[in-house]
Amino acid sequence: MKKTLLLLLTFALFQTLIAQDKRPELLDSLFTALHAKKQFNGNVLVADKGEVIFKKSYGIANEETQQKINNETIFELASVSKQFTAMGIVTLQKAGKLDYDDKISKYIPELDFYGDVTIRHLLNHTGGLPDYMGLFEKKWDKSKFATNQDIINIFATQKPKANFKPNRKFEYSNTGYALLASIIEKVSGKSFSEHLASTIFKPLSMNNTFVYRSRYESRDIDNIALGYIADNSGNKVRPEHFGNQIPFYYLDGIVGDGMVNSTLDDLLKWDRALYTDQLVNADDKAVIFSEAETKDGKGSGYGFGWGVGASEKYGRIANHSGSWAGNLTFIERQLDNDKTFIILQNNDTGLNVLPSKEVRKILNDESLEIKKTIKLTAEKLKKYTGIFSNENFPIKIEFFVKDGVLMGQGDGQGAFPLDNYANHTFKFDPAQISLVFNLEDDTIDFTQGGQSFMFKKEK
Repeated sequence: MKKTLLLLLTFALFQTLIAQDKRPELLDSLFTALHAKKQFNGNVLVADKGEVIFKKSYGIANEETQQKINNETIFELASVSKQFTAMGIVTLQKAGKLDYDDKISKYIPELDFYGDVTIRHLLNHTGGLPDYMGLFEKKWDKSKFATNQDIINIFATQKPKANFKPNRKFEYSNTGYALLASIIEKVSGKSFSEHLASTIFKPLSMNNTFVYRSRYESRDIDNIALGYIADNSGNKVRPEHFGNQIPFYYLDGIVGDGMVNSTLDDLLKWDRALYTDQLVNADDKAVIFSEAETKDGKGSGYGFGWGVGASEKYGRIANHSGSWAGNLTFIERQLDNDKTFIILQNNDTGLNVLPSKEVRKILNDESLEIKKTIKLTAEKLKKYTGIFSNENFPIKIEFFVKDGVLMGQGDGQGAFPLDNYANHTFKFDPAQISLVFNLEDDTIDFTQGGQSFMFKKEK
């Protein structure tokens, strides 16, 4: 009887503690508000010591069919893919098939003119290799898809000068990670996709994770989120809406710096595995999650496929963001406290945000300042509409009401929604825009990034 009573009391206490956890409610409030303002469309997962405390979907996966996003929806990870490319290299190092300090010319002899640049330099972005995207913008026939071999070929032909000598400083490099994918293929004898599948995805039962180039090798995939960007009117469109002359299209055949697709649950499996020795041991992880020292003394702030840092408040943190072809992604692992959050979006219209700071605060039970907005009817918002200009500002801005929201739109730019506050004040926080309307004289006090202008309504 006493044991039963003790168990009941313990269970009751446990239930009370769960009930007191306000984090799920706060997280839902945050993302619901962002979704309502068209600033978030996707999936979120937040975990504390491996226990999922919040997982929810917001919005549409396919605008044409109106298919909704759910917790199992697959997203293109963009640059969050780099951590898998890095792990692909680590598995080959552990198998004795390469060394981090091997010169890249050992595996890509066409690039021997880059001298002492090593695999390690590519991993932590200290190699100094120029950006391939700028080179392809100038030199590539955009009627064709580019592949990793095309990067090697065009670099071998054009021989673009390095931006700096190896290890002098940190400079984020998509070129480096595309070349790492090519090295993986040359050393493993497998395609990049096959190597990651056999060494990472299959061992971890990441059954919905794979390398996929949606325009280069299009195929039907169930429950995948299509990426959307904005046209000049602010409407959501697929990247191919702009034809084959944009990088999202003609660079779609390149892997390594992106192109891994995954889900919330699979990425949590990945996170949990990195706390074990299933893929790598403690020595490996010490290298993966440590920044490189650089000759300029500033350090890289980057390990192997992860941005790394530390703070007194949160301890050691490893994270990475991604943005490509309408996909906007983020993963963070608070290594000392075992806290994780994953944010996957399939909209990158200029309005979308990655609220990592807010999620980090909520996850760590910190207070979050909530700015109180005011809801006005569409009729009342009309008095703020019109075209406003300033002779010293390069564009005119039109304000109009859409779906009960005051919108702003500069000449040739996408429209953006404005939050309404007291005293005729409107803000668009992602661009640090603040507007105070003076209705009596038809002017606006316009502030952006610390600079202020007086805009006058055109009659």
